[in-house]
Amino acid sequence: MSSDFEGYEQDFAVLTAEITSKIARVPRLPPDEKKQMVANVEKQLEEAKELLEQMDLEVREIPPQSRGTYSNRMRSYKQEMGKLETDFKRSRIAYSDEVRNELLGDDGNSSENQLIKLREERAHLLDNTERLERSSRRLEAGYQIAVETEQIGQEMLENLSHDREKIQRARERLRETDANLGKSSRILTGMLRRIIQNRILVVILGIIVVITILMAILFSFRRH
Repeated sequence: MSSDFEGYEQDFAVLTAEITSKIARVPRLPPDEKKQMVANVEKQLEEAKELLEQMDLEVREIPPQSRGTYSNRMRSYKQEMGKLETDFKRSRIAYSDEVRNELLGDDGNSSENQLIKLREERAHLLDNTERLERSSRRLEAGYQIAVETEQIGQEMLENLSHDREKIQRARERLRETDANLGKSSRILTGMLRRIIQNRILVVILGIIVVITILMAILFSFRRH
């Protein structure tokens, strides 16, 4: 599984390097090439997002005790992705301003204040977008932590369930052992009783034999 993740990592690194290079080239290209380059970058950004989703799925399959390193790498890749999207938006704003100036030509001098105001509004909108993206990343990180915590809790519950079953089996063995000890104790008690009874019988028989011998001796003396 980790080999799949590393393969996605390599693809993501190559793709983001290409996107960074193309974003840097956008302002220096002629209008027609700029339009084609912007469309190409948009497509590659979608591909990069899909790679991140695949990597995220791979990380969720990793056991929690080994997931920390991969989660940190995923956060770094997501931050890199956010930076690329921000740089691309800025490049597109500059590109749209250049196209507008080319279309307006000299007549655009009278609308310079409106263009400045428009740029300020776009910059403000971009700042708000960046704030929303940072909030979204925080929420996503919080969700990831919640998912990991839930998985750890489930594993702990499973471990507790296994421990409970082991304790129950141990209790059953103890009950069986107690029952066997009880049977053994009753058997030993019966054997001791029989031994004592046999000894009592032997003593009684011995006494009877002794008495019989003594009486025989007494009768013999009386005859003489």
